[in-house]
Amino acid sequence: MSKQVAAAAIRGAGQIYKEAEEFLTRAIKEKGEGQRIGFPETAFYLPMANALLGAKVETLKDILPIIKHAQSLLPRPPAEKVWLPYLGDALNAGMSVLFCEEIIAALRYLYAQEPQKDCNGFFSDTILRSLGIQLVDGRMPGFAAILGAAPDNKLAVQIIRELQERNILTFVGSSVNGHSIVDQLLEENVQMGWDNYIVPYGRDTISGIYPLNWAIRAALTFGGVKAGQAEKCLLYAKERVFAFGLVLGELDDIKYATGAGAINMGFPIIADTDIPEIAPSGITTYEALVKELDYRKLVPRCIEVRGIKVKISSVPIPVPYAAAFEGERVRKEQLHVEFGGKASPAFEYLTMGKAEEIEDGKVELSGPDIDQLEKDKRSLPLAIVVEVAGRKMQKDFEPILERQIHRFTNYAMGIMHVGQRDMNWIRISRGSFNKGLRLKHLGILIHAMLHQEYSAIVDKAQIKIYTQEADVEKLLPQAKKSYDERDERLRGMTDEAVDTFYSCLLCQSFAPNHVCVVTPERLGLCGAYSWLDAKASFEIMPSGPNQPIKKGEALDSRLGQWQNVNDFFLNKSNKTIEKVSMYSLMDSPQSSCGCFECIVAIIPEANGIMVVHRDYAGMTPCGMSFTTLASSVGGGVQTPGFLGVGKLYILSKKFVSAEGGLKRLVWMPRELKDLLGERLQARAKEIGEPELVEKIADETKATTSEELLRFLTQANHPALSLQPLI
Repeated sequence: MSKQVAAAAIRGAGQIYKEAEEFLTRAIKEKGEGQRIGFPETAFYLPMANALLGAKVETLKDILPIIKHAQSLLPRPPAEKVWLPYLGDALNAGMSVLFCEEIIAALRYLYAQEPQKDCNGFFSDTILRSLGIQLVDGRMPGFAAILGAAPDNKLAVQIIRELQERNILTFVGSSVNGHSIVDQLLEENVQMGWDNYIVPYGRDTISGIYPLNWAIRAALTFGGVKAGQAEKCLLYAKERVFAFGLVLGELDDIKYATGAGAINMGFPIIADTDIPEIAPSGITTYEALVKELDYRKLVPRCIEVRGIKVKISSVPIPVPYAAAFEGERVRKEQLHVEFGGKASPAFEYLTMGKAEEIEDGKVELSGPDIDQLEKDKRSLPLAIVVEVAGRKMQKDFEPILERQIHRFTNYAMGIMHVGQRDMNWIRISRGSFNKGLRLKHLGILIHAMLHQEYSAIVDKAQIKIYTQEADVEKLLPQAKKSYDERDERLRGMTDEAVDTFYSCLLCQSFAPNHVCVVTPERLGLCGAYSWLDAKASFEIMPSGPNQPIKKGEALDSRLGQWQNVNDFFLNKSNKTIEKVSMYSLMDSPQSSCGCFECIVAIIPEANGIMVVHRDYAGMTPCGMSFTTLASSVGGGVQTPGFLGVGKLYILSKKFVSAEGGLKRLVWMPRELKDLLGERLQARAKEIGEPELVEKIADETKATTSEELLRFLTQANHPALSLQPLI
């Protein structure tokens, strides 16, 4: 290893340790050892110390053994005239940096110095879990942490766009001579945020700990790795969290030291300056430290060094196209034209047709295009009618493919798509219009992506686009009739009516022992996959993550146990789960990976259960917040009394039916109650409890078990008279 790199990393680690020690000493003097400390919205205390040392840091006093351990890792700087193997010393210095930077960041939160201007600061557990499905289904194949600033704004935007086109989630921050890539992107009006795959973490290098402790939490959240299992945590990061560091501009000692910390986690560092390289692999998958001076090759070089498998969608439209643009918002001042919402009537509809009547690739526009708007007009009516045919196409697949119109159009830069069916709202930006985007391109990308992702069931597709109000009004009743028929057909599907369930093993890329089984009455816990989705996925990709499971012999109909399902679990969970009850919370419940929308938890003193969704940050009557609950439920383990579920499963007749179902529900956040709204009311009436929804407490009624019991008693909640749960 280069003596220059080792010396710089060790010097930098010493500086960071000194800053952490002095900051901690000052904090204890000013606030006392008992002062509570931690990051917002996490169940993992100081995540790096928790993951690697098993430490539960709750007060300033708890930091003292961490800072002492960090000091013990600091090696002496290399002697001027003695050449030795320096890799071990440099890596030890990097480990010290991981602990010290985290301590500094936590102390900054204590002193309200974080988050920094225009930056996110610490990334919450909720964000990590909400991105879960994108992490495992390939939409987000890797992660970049950029430190510094590009030589100019144009290059900064170029690098970011290349990463977006590859769907790489990019954390941006640090600086060079006081100027950060965050500033460069703001100056160029680049939209940043989780939805855009560009997340600013901070303006100095020490804040680079935020992407690193976000990464280490993946092992604890999805991997079933326990706090304190340092080697397993680091191996998980290397093998399953495909991250790399990209340093733009000159490196100082602090950046070398932070880079050494990242390398310990298996994350290589790529620089755009002439630095010594570290070619040997082992700690990282391939090279640990490389340089690439040609900016045209910089992003591909990063992808190559980390070993990220990237799929770039090649769609013949005049704007970039990738999942990273899905969260883009087109604001009023950026608007060229909009459809639907409150602006005009609009709908989208996909239907099966006869192969001989469909001309594959045909895109037909009836009415004015967006370059023919009347003066001062910024809206048009819109109907998008997609006709598909295929030997394996089924009527039940229509709504699945139709839902993809939202995703396919959103992937185009400068298009904002919200909603579906006749409740859609589409905006096209002035910038994308100026690049040549027209309505025909909506049809082109829908056709291309249907073939790219659904070629197993779609042989032909043609798209008809209407922008005259008379046409839209004429076609809408036919679409609405089809919407109603689909909804009725789906409502009639039951677990008993089918002989096959489907697995979902997508999350095994992050949670190796987790298995999801999706039934007509129980969607995947991420909320993204229904039984029909899984069935279609199997038709499209027979060797993929959604496999058919013949139910076979029923062992216990009340619990929802079948021999074939148990055999599947045992085989696919790496022999860790022997049996599972599809309808029970208490007896061998299904495992949870980490990207669940909600957690169901038992409240024994109320003889009932609560449900909390991941967007709720407050306290719950079981004495734990969502993040604390999630830390014990995820990772692919069975936890009787606790269960990760999708929101819509709450409305299912099979919702914890072995324990009494919806009548057991005694608490849920107001936001979730409102979200389920009329459907929850209707389900309550179905079970003969029309006033149940009002009897279910929320955070305005109770956040402790004592408050909850008082409310339930006054409301005469049915759970109080049910058979005891325990």
